[in-house]
Amino acid sequence: MINKVILVGNVGIDPEVRTTESGVKVARVRLATSERYVDKQSGERKELTEWHTITLWRGLADVVDRYVHKGSQIYVEGRLRTREWVDKDQVKRYTTEILADNMQLLGSRSDNNGGQASAPAAAPAAPAYQQPAQSYQAPAAPAAIPTAQEDPDDLPF
Repeated sequence: MINKVILVGNVGIDPEVRTTESGVKVARVRLATSERYVDKQSGERKELTEWHTITLWRGLADVVDRYVHKGSQIYVEGRLRTREWVDKDQVKRYTTEILADNMQLLGSRSDNNGGQASAPAAAPAAPAYQQPAQSYQAPAAPAAIPTAQEDPDDLPF
């Protein structure tokens, strides 16, 4: 079976980057993808925008922390993950997000560098980043997975 997502879009707000208690960096990015089409009945041009929540761990989160900001255009490959939780009113809720396996910065360097004219000395030569395969071995009880009483909008953030 295959669970693969590929997205190219623009970051809607500055990423949220946190470090877990165990010292692992995690980032959450809100990515907008748009589809343009012409309405056949009215002949009017329309645009449909979808918003995606992308979660990036470890090295990918570090790259996001350094180089991604509101307006950055990025390419993301990952997989869908749906979590459920019970909110404070005891209502079962669900959220679907993309767990990124790799990411690529698109556009010019200045587009992904906060508008600065030149990239910092530590900037990678190639803007493609891939999460190491070994980082996906799920621990027995990962700290960032919400329990039934936790609100996933707060986790891992």
